[in-house]
Amino acid sequence: MITIETLCVRVSGLDRAELDRWIDNAWVLPEREGDRLLFRDIDVARVRLIRELREELRVEEDTLPVVLSLLDQLYQTRRTMRRLRDAVAAAAPDEVRQRIAAVLLEQ
Repeated sequence: MITIETLCVRVSGLDRAELDRWIDNAWVLPEREGDRLLFRDIDVARVRLIRELREELRVEEDTLPVVLSLLDQLYQTRRTMRRLRDAVAAAAPDEVRQRIAAVLLEQ
């Protein structure tokens, strides 16, 4: 985990006031340890994503919550699909896995 100061150094062009606003808006959710904010790798990735959306893709700040919500839903769906795939691979007999694959190919 890294501090807010380290995060501001690692993410080129990151404005501290803007980051504080993202935290206040709960777009980035660092852990709090006393008065310190600590950022995990996932938080750093989220900050980079928000910067890319704002700077490169020109997503307006009032639109950002909708975009982030949709992306979060997409990522959650992907995680669920991976878990489902792994569960089928681990628990289903070969015949069931082959039938699932055949049905998926039909679509």
